[in-house]
Amino acid sequence: MADAIYTATATARGDGRDGEVTSSDGVLDEKLAVPKELGGPGGSFTNPEQLFAAGYSACFHGALRAVAGKTGVELGETEVTVDVHLGKTEAGQFALAVDLTASLPGMEQGKADELVAQAHQTCPYSSATRGNIAVTVSART
Repeated sequence: MADAIYTATATARGDGRDGEVTSSDGVLDEKLAVPKELGGPGGSFTNPEQLFAAGYSACFHGALRAVAGKTGVELGETEVTVDVHLGKTEAGQFALAVDLTASLPGMEQGKADELVAQAHQTCPYSSATRGNIAVTVSART
């Protein structure tokens, strides 16, 4: 990267997944808990996978709307849902996988698929994960 135009800074404290994460500007201040599915208490606290899913969905949604704008496609109400899966590889290592679904109601399926594919090429999160984790991208009309 030549020049960063924005830097986000967050710090984790405590016991990792049973700790807290804060942003340098104080906007993000969340307690973390291990989900029940991983042997933790779960409850009303977030976890790293939820935070990643939130960031990826927002970034991809922005990329989708930008691509639509550049190509002159009028979008109505749209949304992007990201499922972040945490599992183990055959070697026993923890790994992530992502299922991303963009909802574009009323759009022709072929056009929706095309826009989502273009957004996947421009989204910084998609670029960061490409070749590193399994990411499945789809459009729902």
